[in-house]
Amino acid sequence: MTDLASLSAIAMADGFRTGTLSPVAVLDAVLARLDATEPVLNAFAHVDRVGAMIAARASEARYRDGAPLGPLDGVPVSVKDMLPTIGMPTRKGSCTTDPDAPQDADAPAAARARAAGMVLFGKTTTTEFGGSPYSTSPLTGDTRSPWNTAYGCAGSSMGAAAQLAAGVGPLAIANDASGSIRMPASFGGVFGLKPTFGMVATWPSSSAGILGHTGPMGWSVDDTAALLQVIAGPDPRDPYTLPRQAQILDSDIGDGVKGLRIAYSPTLGLVAPDPEVRAATDAAAATFETLGASVEQVDPDFSGLIEAYDCLRISFRAASYRAAGAGAKRDQMDELVARVLDQSRAYSADDFIAALRHREVLTARMQQFHETYDLLLTPTLAVPPQRLGTKPGPQDDHWYLIDGRIWAPYCFGFNLTQQPAASIPCALTGADSTEAPDLPIGLQIVGARFRDDLVLRAARAFEGARDWRRPVVVP
Repeated sequence: MTDLASLSAIAMADGFRTGTLSPVAVLDAVLARLDATEPVLNAFAHVDRVGAMIAARASEARYRDGAPLGPLDGVPVSVKDMLPTIGMPTRKGSCTTDPDAPQDADAPAAARARAAGMVLFGKTTTTEFGGSPYSTSPLTGDTRSPWNTAYGCAGSSMGAAAQLAAGVGPLAIANDASGSIRMPASFGGVFGLKPTFGMVATWPSSSAGILGHTGPMGWSVDDTAALLQVIAGPDPRDPYTLPRQAQILDSDIGDGVKGLRIAYSPTLGLVAPDPEVRAATDAAAATFETLGASVEQVDPDFSGLIEAYDCLRISFRAASYRAAGAGAKRDQMDELVARVLDQSRAYSADDFIAALRHREVLTARMQQFHETYDLLLTPTLAVPPQRLGTKPGPQDDHWYLIDGRIWAPYCFGFNLTQQPAASIPCALTGADSTEAPDLPIGLQIVGARFRDDLVLRAARAFEGARDWRRPVVVP
C-alpha cells in the first residue's frame, strides 16, 4: 500500500492533477503519521487540524474545477514556530512569549504558500528564539531524531528536520541565522537550503538582524526547489527583499555539474572535522569529480570571521530580546540563549561598525573566490550528530563551543556573506563511530550570491548519485 504521508511533494501534486490522489486523503495520512511519531519525536509545537482540513477540502474542490492555485496546491507544509502563521500561535520556543498574542498575520513565506493553495498544518519546534543549536527549548522540551531517539537534530529548526526524516509530509518552511536550516538538515538526514539573503522575504525581522534568512527544507532536492519557487519573492514588509530573480529560480536544476569548477574545503581554514566526517565529505567531493566537475581542494580566506560574527550575533540578539521584553524574564529563558544579554555589554558601537565592515570584507573575498570557482563544498558540521543533553560547559562562552572546541564552524560565515548554502546528506556513521552507527553526516554546498540555481543543480546531481533511505527506528 502506498504511504501517502511519505510521498514526494511532486508526486502528490501530480496525483492531485490527475485525480488519482486527494488532498484530503493525503492530509489524513500526514496527520496519522504525525500522531504515530509525535509521542516519540516531539517535532511539533502546534498542529492545526481544523484549519488544515478546511484548506485541503478547498484544494480538492479547486482540482475538481480544474483551477489549482499553483503547482503545489494541496501539498502539506509545516512552518517553523519562529514565523507568524494565521490561526496558529507563534511562541518561538520560549516561555517568555504570549500564548494569547494575535494570530492574524502570516510571515511572507507562509503567506505565499497559503496563496499558492498549500496546506499549512502545523508549527515545528525551535530552540528558544532560534538562539541555540541543541534540539531543545524551555517551552517544548527535547525534539528527538528519527534515526536514533537518544540523539537530537541540532537546531534551531530541529522539529522540521525530525518531521521530514520521519515522513510526516514532504516539506517545511524554516529560517537560518547561523546554520539553523543546514545544521538540523545535517543531523536529521534531510535537505535544507538557506537561499540568497532577501530571496525569500522575512517579516518580522530576524532576532539576528541581517544574519537571518528564510528558506525551505524537504526530503528531496526537487521538492525543496519547488517550495522555493513558491515562497520566493518580494514583500513590502521586508526592507531587504529582492525582486523575483526569474532567471535564477526558473532555471533547470537537472543540468548536472559537468564542467563546473568546484572548490572543496574540508576545514574552511578554520577547524578540522572529525576523521569520520572528513572521510565522508572527501568521498562526496570525489563523487562530484565522477559526475564531471573539476574539484580542487582550496580554503577561502575567512580570517576574522569568528570575531565579527560573535559581535554581530550577540549585539543583534541582545537588542532583540530586550525589545521583546524577554530580558525581564531571564529566569524563564534557556541560559545559553540568555547569556547574550550580558555578553553584549562587552561591545561598543565602534566594535559593531567594525564587525559590519569586516562582513563587507568577507563578502568581497567570497565574490572574488567565485570568480574562479562556481561552487564550494565543505562539511556541514565538524562532528557527527550529538546525543540529547550535549551542551557547552561553564567554560564555553559561545553556542558553538564544547570543551573549547568549535564543533560548528562552517555554516555561519555564509550568513555574513549572504550566499546560498545547502546541506545534503552524504553518509551515515559507521560501526566504529565515536557516536552511534547509522546517523547522518551532511555535506554543505555553497554558491555565489544569486546562484541558488547552481547550488540546487549540484545538490540534485549528488542526490542522484548516492543511495539514501529514511530511518527505520520510528513507528
